[in-house]
Amino acid sequence: MSSIITFVIQIYNQLIISTMKKTTVLTSLLLAASVSFAQKTFTLSSKDLGGQATKTQEFGGFGCSGKNESPQLSWANAPEGTKSFAITMYDPDAPTGSGFWHWVITDIPANVNELVTNAGNVALNLAPKGAIQSLTDYGVAGYGGPCPPEGHGLHQYIITIHALKVDKLGLDKMGMNPATTNAAVVGYFLWQNTIAKASIISYYQREKK
Repeated sequence: MSSIITFVIQIYNQLIISTMKKTTVLTSLLLAASVSFAQKTFTLSSKDLGGQATKTQEFGGFGCSGKNESPQLSWANAPEGTKSFAITMYDPDAPTGSGFWHWVITDIPANVNELVTNAGNVALNLAPKGAIQSLTDYGVAGYGGPCPPEGHGLHQYIITIHALKVDKLGLDKMGMNPATTNAAVVGYFLWQNTIAKASIISYYQREKK
């Protein structure tokens, strides 16, 4: 009787070990498939920017005293058919009734996959050749960093990379000056030509003094 019980226990243990091995293999395969899929999606990232903006990105003016440096941005896995890129930065929490556009840069060539730190400063010419930086809601071209009202709480700053089906947005061909066209109009033509987009969000607030 004892030998039968021992035999049954051995069989049971072998079944448990076999099941665990199969589960481990299946889990590994699913994880590998998940990672592989994630790596192939259109993705935007930044070496400078985390979950919250800092004084480095904060606007220098309008009551704010930051460095107003646009963050480094890089992107990967653009979809087939991409002919150019555009970057926008938007605050939907601004108390304006229509949000606030902080950065609009278009006509970034399709072979570019990065904007270096402070590329939004038009005076430094750090943006890719041919790229156009339009007016922000501050009324100037280039990057204008976060500057939420004091005590207004956390604001979202949504930075989006747009993959476009045209190599040039072509505002000049419609009688507009791309460098002085307001962000809402540029956004309309981005909407018409975007085939994919990816975003990162950072938060920023200013405490009431």
